[in-house]
Amino acid sequence: MPYLLSYGQELEINRVIAHFWIPLLFSAIIFYLNFFVIVDRFLFPKKTFFFIILNAFLIFFFLFLKENIEDNFFQDFVKNRAVNTNREGPPFKMVIYIQFLSYLAPLFFAVALKSTKQWAKTEAERKEATNFKLKTELQHLHYQLQPHFFFNSLNNIYSLVDISPNQAKKSIHSLSKLMRYMLYETNLELVPLSKEIEFLKKYIDLMKLRVSDKTIVTYNFPENETGIQIAPLLFISLIENAFKHGVSATKESSIDIGMSCTNGVVVFTVKNNNFPKKTDDKSGSGIGLKNLEKRLTLLYPNKFNFNSSLQGESFIVSLKIDTSKK
Repeated sequence: MPYLLSYGQELEINRVIAHFWIPLLFSAIIFYLNFFVIVDRFLFPKKTFFFIILNAFLIFFFLFLKENIEDNFFQDFVKNRAVNTNREGPPFKMVIYIQFLSYLAPLFFAVALKSTKQWAKTEAERKEATNFKLKTELQHLHYQLQPHFFFNSLNNIYSLVDISPNQAKKSIHSLSKLMRYMLYETNLELVPLSKEIEFLKKYIDLMKLRVSDKTIVTYNFPENETGIQIAPLLFISLIENAFKHGVSATKESSIDIGMSCTNGVVVFTVKNNNFPKKTDDKSGSGIGLKNLEKRLTLLYPNKFNFNSSLQGESFIVSLKIDTSKK
């Protein structure tokens, strides 16, 4: 840079050293001292007064030192320059003022660069803390869902033991497969939608064992591989809720479950008869749907749409998730 700034001028080594290399050296000292020491010790801890005093001292010291170096080591060059130009230079105060401003440039650059680096570090730590909190909360919700699912399934099997021991045995075998999936394959952030569908089918078949012939259960899932990756165990609570509130021991009822996939958008719907629980019915903890809403908010913020409505005697829920933006 000193040589580039000297373009078109006589390249006297003394002039280059006096006008460029020495100020450049002082500027580098100001920059690195601030970048590695002063900004961290004084500016960031809010000791602004000491920061200003220390830098003012450095700049005036280098201004004084530069004048002394020129007077003692480049005296002949300064005299020759005055003779060759045959004119007076700018006022001394103006020279000092310009040089003072030139030393402020590396100071401001050091502060700007250090502040940017500090902001980037703080932002990275904030994101890491947010991600850790998110993972911790999701893990808590996941572990909360497992015993909830397990206890509800055991209750269903318990009701079959006296009525149909063989069906109870089949149910226990099916439950073991479901729990194996929940324990070993759902710890990942995303799972193939095809595996989730296979899990849902087994769960529906398990739940069908506890209902009478008066309840018709149908489901329709994509048969072909969709290639979609999705967070595990998002739909199970909706199916469980349908069997909890859509089945009657004395009246005919139906549960219709469907899923469609288009361009990475998964739409899951459940339609069932509405048989509200009595106020004294304490079965079920209500964890499932609350858990689902929390997980959807954490996993797919602004990327899902969850609706429920009562139409006549039918209760309909619809969950739409855009996995293409995940």
